[in-house]
This record gives sequence, C-alpha cells and structure tokens, in this order.
Amino acid sequence: VLLILSNKIYVKMFSSRVPTALYGLASRQSRRYLSTNGSIQKVGIVGMGLMGHGIAQMAAEKFQVVAFDANDDALKKGNEAIKGSLEKVWSKKLKDDPDAEAKVAKNVNERMSRISLASSVEDLADCDIIVEAIIENLDIKRDFYKKLGEVCDPNTILASNTSSFPINELAVASGRPEKVVGLHFFNPVQLMRLVEVIRTDSTDEKVFEKSYQFAKDLKREPVKCKDTPGFIVNRLLVPYLTQAMQLLDRGDASAEDIDTAMRLGAGHPMGPLHLADYIGHDTILAIVQGWIKLYPDNPDFQEPECLKKLVAEGKLGRKTGEGFYKWEGNKKL
Repeated sequence: VLLILSNKIYVKMFSSRVPTALYGLASRQSRRYLSTNGSIQKVGIVGMGLMGHGIAQMAAEKFQVVAFDANDDALKKGNEAIKGSLEKVWSKKLKDDPDAEAKVAKNVNERMSRISLASSVEDLADCDIIVEAIIENLDIKRDFYKKLGEVCDPNTILASNTSSFPINELAVASGRPEKVVGLHFFNPVQLMRLVEVIRTDSTDEKVFEKSYQFAKDLKREPVKCKDTPGFIVNRLLVPYLTQAMQLLDRGDASAEDIDTAMRLGAGHPMGPLHLADYIGHDTILAIVQGWIKLYPDNPDFQEPECLKKLVAEGKLGRKTGEGFYKWEGNKKL
C-alpha cells in the first residue's frame, strides 16, 4: 500500500515536470501491485441491459465502476435505471425520516458518482476486474474477449455473466485463459443473492479466489463450480423444465396439474411451466439449442415441441403476455 501511495503522491507533486512516459510507468507499477497483491478497486461492466446495470448498481456500493455498452442508448438507459432503482431503495429505507428527501438524494448521488460511462472498450483497460454481460451469442462473445485480451492490463480479471456458454471458450479467445472466470448473477441482481463462480482448468487459483471474494464484497452468496454446462442452477433447472414440457407434449398431464403437483408434492413455490413462462421461452430454447450444438450426444438436453411452437408463435411467456398461461404484467391470470 505504501508503494501505491508513494507513486500517487510522486505523480501528483511532480507531474508537471515529469515526462508522460514516467507518469505512465508509475501508474502501471501501481496497477500491477494492486492487481497482483491487493484487493479489487475498479470494476468494469460491459453490457448495461437488465443484468449489467444490476451488477453495476451493486458494484457501485463499494467500488469505482466503469460502464460500457456498444449501444449508447442502452448505456444511458441502464444508467438511468440504476438511478431509479437507487431512489426506490433509499426512499423505502428512509420513509419515516423527516429529512428523507435530502438523505435519499445524498445516498443516490454518492453511489452514482462512482459510476462513469465509457465511450470505448479502451476505457476499461485499467480495471481490476471486468464483468461481461452482453448478448448470449457465443461468436459475439468470443470476438469481444479477443478484444478485451488485447486492450486490458495483463492483470485484469475477465469475468463472464453467461448463463450457459462454456467459460473456457471465452478464456481461450481472450489469449489469457488463466485470468478468466465465470461470475453468473441471477435476475433481479439487486434481490437475488446467489452468484456462481466458475473456474476452468486454466484459471489461476489467485484469480479465482479474488473473484470469489469480489462476489462476497457485493454482499452476494457465492458458490464454486467447475466449467460444466449450465453450471449448477441451470444444469439442474433447464432439464427439469424441459421434462415438464415433454410430459405436456405426450399428453400425460395438463399444464395446471403439472404445476400443482410440483407445488404441493415437491414444495416448490411455483410449478415448472409457470416458472418457464416467467423466465421466457426464447431464453430457455436458446440455452437448450446451445447445449445441443455443443453436446449433441447428451440425452439431458432436449427441445420439447411445445417450447418450439410457443417461440415460433411469439408466445414467450410473461414478457409477451402469453405462454403456457396468460399474463397481465407480472401476474399470471
């Protein structure tokens, strides 16, 4: 720490007379010390959609955050979503405080001040860890990890929020496989405490432990997992959902009876078809098809006919108002 502080003081005091190259050298030396021996301080978030802006919001509780999205509108909307979410959180916390309005504004502004919006990937170069939450398209992700590997500090940890793709595919693409992990958050990030922390055969142990601690620093509950298809939750959940759909395809039971059976017989809060509606059938089908492409001989991975039919008809569940059930907003009718 003293080394870092001395570097910062030196540059601050003499930057007007010190060559730019020396300034950069001191900066890189400080970063290298931090990345190798210290804790995470600066977090990059790539993709400011539903998952990305949720992760950014949680990270801004403690860390400096650099947020990037290739779509400028998505970047701005994600940032506004964070502000709106924070206002709701703090208004609820301080609802009985006579100075609530001022205190809400103070707490929101404090957290928003830790988030900077990046205009290019290069702005992420000096982050200690980057959490990627872009579109679930393996080719796009591979290309992006190649770019991150080229522009980021050699010690930057690259973490993917993918829910289904092999982390090793991204690790190899980055050119620095020992620095790549999976950090799979769950939606909504602000409420769901679980994070799956995934290691590949190449992941450096210190990188993995630092990523695990990062999840704990976000006040999440991390679990460790190897780079297996779907990790823990989706590997168990998605085949369960597709098995329920195959029951329906065969005419063995109605959607209502399948869901009632699992609620009352297994103690689940909602049945599998109700849950599938809530998740979104396009999401489930994309996961299953991705697995089948990568692991064609695994009998656990199946495409139910009713799932393909619903997606083809645009009946994606809750988000379109109809799936196995009809929906009004978040309420099943």
